[in-house]
Amino acid sequence: MAQINPSILSADFARLADEAEAVRGSDWLHVDVMDNHFVPNLTLGVPIVESLARATDTPLDCHLMIEDPDRWAPQFVEAGAGSVTFHVEAAAAPVRLAREIRAKGARASMALKPGTPIEPYEDLLPELDMLLIMTVEPGFGGQAFLDIMLPKIRRTRELIAKHDLELWLQVDGGVSAGTIERCAEAGADVFVAGSAVYGAEDPAEAVRKLRELATKASADAWWACGH
Repeated sequence: MAQINPSILSADFARLADEAEAVRGSDWLHVDVMDNHFVPNLTLGVPIVESLARATDTPLDCHLMIEDPDRWAPQFVEAGAGSVTFHVEAAAAPVRLAREIRAKGARASMALKPGTPIEPYEDLLPELDMLLIMTVEPGFGGQAFLDIMLPKIRRTRELIAKHDLELWLQVDGGVSAGTIERCAEAGADVFVAGSAVYGAEDPAEAVRKLRELATKASADAWWACGH
């Protein structure tokens, strides 16, 4: 079944505990960490993740859009994140970092910006629990989905199948009721949705509808046989 991870980047930062409760039933809560260096935006850090982890039972999926993730990523595991995503463009030693994240007890995930191809990182895939394909340029919520990322999602799913990996394939950026089916058909099975969830009148219902759309679209997809 498809997983839906609402992004608190689109939530009310003054009411994060309430906003987490508003999407109860989500698979994960996606936490965008930005440092105003790797991306031109500044959001939140370790103390907020610690507080949020205490305030919700929904596991936290931390997406680090920061420089030097090799130094900082382990701290987010210690703060309570169940999954930590680092950008390969920023990591000095991605394999070592993925192994450290796993050793500390979290799922290790690697993200690729839209312009970063997947093929050079094929050999790294067995070291990961999830791969994130950005479907917008990272840094800001509410951007339009980039259709040109669909072939990249498909190629990544083909590599996952080639190596027979239990690897989740996440997409983040412009995911909505109008785009999620195309992502699922291409091969994604974990979906980050920000404004499509928190901009809805009933965020929890928006999560349910997105999951239903994605699950239905992936059921008969080319990659789903035996998945």
